[in-house]
This record gives sequence, structure tokens and C-alpha cells, in this order.
Amino acid sequence: MAGRIPQAFIDDLISRVDIVDLIDGFVPLKKAGKDYKACCPFHGEKTPSFTVSQEKQFYHCFGCGVHGTAIGFLIEYDQLSFVEAVEQLANKCGLTVPTDNFAASTPAPREGPDLYELLEKANDFYQQQLKTHADSKTAVDYLKNRGLDGEIAKRFGVGLAPEGWDNLMQHFGDPSNSNEKINEALLTAGLLSKNEKGRMYDRFRGRIMFPIHDYRGRMVGFGGRIINEGEPKYLNSPETPVFHKGSELYGLYLARTSIRDTGHSLVVEGYMDVVALAQNGIDFSVATLGTATTKAHLDRLFRHAPEVIFCFDGDRAGKEAAWRALENALPAMQDGRQASFMFLPDGEDPDTLVRKVGKEEFTRLIESAKPLPEYLIDSLSAQADLTRMDGSARLAKLAQPLLERLPQGVLRQLIKQRIEQLVGTQISIAAAAPTGRAPSRREISRGTAQQGKTDIQQAIGYLLQHPELAARVNDTNTLRDSELPGFGMLADIAESIQQSPAPNTAALLERFRERKEFPRLESLASWNHIYDDEAAAEAFDVLLNNFATNIDTARLNQLLEKAKESLTSDEKEEIKKLLHTDINSD
Repeated sequence: MAGRIPQAFIDDLISRVDIVDLIDGFVPLKKAGKDYKACCPFHGEKTPSFTVSQEKQFYHCFGCGVHGTAIGFLIEYDQLSFVEAVEQLANKCGLTVPTDNFAASTPAPREGPDLYELLEKANDFYQQQLKTHADSKTAVDYLKNRGLDGEIAKRFGVGLAPEGWDNLMQHFGDPSNSNEKINEALLTAGLLSKNEKGRMYDRFRGRIMFPIHDYRGRMVGFGGRIINEGEPKYLNSPETPVFHKGSELYGLYLARTSIRDTGHSLVVEGYMDVVALAQNGIDFSVATLGTATTKAHLDRLFRHAPEVIFCFDGDRAGKEAAWRALENALPAMQDGRQASFMFLPDGEDPDTLVRKVGKEEFTRLIESAKPLPEYLIDSLSAQADLTRMDGSARLAKLAQPLLERLPQGVLRQLIKQRIEQLVGTQISIAAAAPTGRAPSRREISRGTAQQGKTDIQQAIGYLLQHPELAARVNDTNTLRDSELPGFGMLADIAESIQQSPAPNTAALLERFRERKEFPRLESLASWNHIYDDEAAAEAFDVLLNNFATNIDTARLNQLLEKAKESLTSDEKEEIKKLLHTDINSD
């Protein structure tokens, strides 16, 4: 992706952004020597190990191993794409991302109205209808009967989609062909539907409307609850270019501060539950949007707080939904994260129960939620008779695939040990949790950060952290032609700096984001080699001398091997020079 935006723009952007200011807006930083520190936002910890270097414009956590540039931080923390992260940083700097050099595979900007703006205008329309439309009294009475007042309705932007086929279309203009572009945009935004004959009509009719915001506060869709009889009772916006049910959570944008303050989030099933809980002072709840909780949902929630509490009905359907949530949660359960399960009395949902028992009693129910490890083990144990040997074997068989879904770490080991105690024997599970994807940069860095550094790794690390050392690399072609492992990358980095000096480590790294070696480069950029600039230069010179010897030795061995058959006169002369060099070096 980096090649689709001019590299000069990326360099300029990184030079303008101060990573300390950027990260401090998400995680309060404190000065610690020449760097800044905080508790890591990517894993739970009490002692700060998350370090931000103003000099390198680079962050690194010595606890979990996560590291990166300002662009990398936004990608990891806010789950942005590379382009989205660049755009967000450019916005902060008052810059416009150039688009004329984008690759052909990059989608062209959509013509017509901006979908976010269109959705905002639709929300204004729905809220106005709740105040003025002839059907508004029925809607207001319904909300009051559900215990909601005007203040909470305003806070969540609750509105009304009146009965009728084209109220929204008429609001945006004449629903004839002369307004075709607007209608197509409304259709794309999920606000209109189209029948088999091509006729468009309002998607939401006769419903209480709940606007859905993404984690950045942008309007991306709606949920509608029918007022009178009819099906479906709840209707969400369809998948659109700006709305993806598998990654959005209703209420998260409004709840984010409370979630961080309390240290946990509460996942419920409906947007009415979220609003009712907030009405009663429990304002850290969110809801999925007609889908099971996904790993994307959980990763987003865990970025705000270390614990997620699932709330389900106590009936059979609730138990089945809870088990699906557990299965989906397992791959997200890195050490430091916690998940719990709360079940409501039969016939109750969060909306009705909180109004019946009040905030204090509902909070006690939240606090008594069953931790994921206990819920997992109790649920499995209920399916096996542990007084029988074959029952113990059944428990081990049931547990094995679930254990394999957990990431490597202490939690996985503790759950495994507890199940082994119950069955009376060890359980064999895969060495790593299968995730169905390539390891992330964070996972790679954790696995390699403590390994010893080879000479070439050290040299690349020095060069990344001290770009001025590139002036000492005199012959990049010889390095690259040697085909020795890592030498080509060292040559590429040196050439990049020689052709266009990098303002700092972060800018240099961003030039190689598309390379498969990028995760390893990030790790080497965070390597603490202790040396100051002068000592690093001396160590780098020694390594370059060693590399020259290695290249000569490899070439000499290659020629001597070839000498068993035949050599050209030039090759014979080359052997003499190499042998002479080797003797003199001794």
C-alpha cells in the first residue's frame, strides 16, 4: 500500500507528526529520561513498560513486544487500514493525501454525496419526525412505556421513521429520475430498498430509529424497532461501504470513556438494552448488531478496557448464544485480558431487569458474572461423567479443540492444567493456537525479540536506529550480489537513505512496510543495543569489515569449487587477488 502513496509524502508526514503528542492523546504519557512511558494500551499491566521515543518517533512495549511508528500505532490501536491511518495523520497536520499516484487496484473515489454526510442528514430527519410527525405521539408513548425520557433519547439520537413508502426520499428531493444520483446514494447507504421491478422505497418505515456510530463517532447506519405489530421486530442497516456488522458495536462511541474508567464493557443483545441501561446509570454497555460477537468486536473492546462481560438471557437460546460467544472469544484471550458471562433470570432482559431491580442490584449481578475459564470448564464437565474413565476421556476430547483456539500464554496453560487435574492425565494440544491467518506483527515480534542477534541483524538494527550510518556503506551492489542472507536488505536500506535521507527511524521504516521483512525490521528498530551514536558507528564499521571478509571468502570458495572443472583467465586472476587479500588480513 505504501507504494500507492508517494514515499516523499510519507516521509514528510512522519517528520511533521510528533508520536509523543499523538499517543498521549490516547494514553497519558510521563517523561522517563529521554523517553516517555505509560501502561501499555495493548495488554493489561500495572507497571508501565510501554515506551515512546521522541528521537526515533517509535514506540515499544517491553512487556508484550508491540512496537511501531505513528502510522503503525493508529493501525493497531484503532484497527485502521494503512491508507486510513495516513489520512488521519494528514488531517492532523492539515495535509491532503495525494491520490494521483495510487495504483490502479485502489478503488476510485465514489462520485456523488458523501455517505457519512448523507446518514447524518437522515438522522436529523428521523429526530425531527419524532418531534413533529403525526405518528410521533405513538412513538413517544412507546418510549415512555419503556422507561426512556427525553434526555436519554436525545443523548442517543433516537428518532422516528414514519409509516409511508417515500418520506425519506421526499425529504431529500423529488423521488423521480431527476434525483437519480441522490436515490442511488441513499440506496448505497442502506436507507432505501429496491424491489424486483427496480422501484425504490424507504427501508425503514413505522420504526423507532437508533443511529449507529462507528468507533470514531461517524454515522454509519441505523437500527429500527417496529412500533406496532409486524416483522421483523428489529431491522438493521444492510452491509454498506461504511457499515460492517461484524466490526461495529452499538453504543461504543458513547460508552468508550465509561468503559475505560470502569475497566470493563458489558455486551448485551439489543440497542434498547444499551439505552435502558444508560438511563439507569450503567453506561458501559454495547450491543452487537444482529450477529454473534466476533474477534474483531472483542479486539476493539479490549483496546478500551481489559475485561469484557457478556450478558445473556438465562433460557436455552441464551445459553447457546453464550457458548458461541465463548468460542469466538477464545482466540482473543491474550494474557491480561478477561471475559465473564452473566445470565439473567428467565423472562428478563437487561432493559426490563434494570428497571425492575435498579442500578445497585444490576451492578451486583455484573460483579457476580462467571469468569470464562470457570464457565468453559463447568460447561464441559456437565457433558461428561467424571466418575467413569470414558467420561474423563470425553472431557479431554471436548476440551482439546477449545484449548487449541486459545493463544499461547499463561491463561491457556492454567486452563489446560485444571482440565488435566479433572481427567487425571495430560492432554496433548497443538503447539500454537490456529488462527486461520498469518501471525501478526505483534505475535512475530514477541517470538523473536529475545533471540540473539546475528551480525547482519545487528548491522541492520544499527542502520535503522542511526540512519546517518548509511554514508559508511560504500558498495551496496557488492552486498546485494553476494546473495548472503540479509545482505540485500542491508544494501536496500543503505541505498534508500543515500538517495533520500530519512528524518528519523520511523520514516525509514515506513519505506519498507510492503516488504515481507517488515515485522523483523520493526523488531530490530526497537532493539536496545545500549550504544551511543559514536559506539554504534564503531560497531557498525567492524561489522562492515567482517561482511567484506565474508563476501570474499564466499567468492573464493565458489571459485575454488569451480576450479575442479575449469576457470577463465579472469577467474584465475580473481583467485590470486582473493588469496592475497586473505593472507594479508591474517
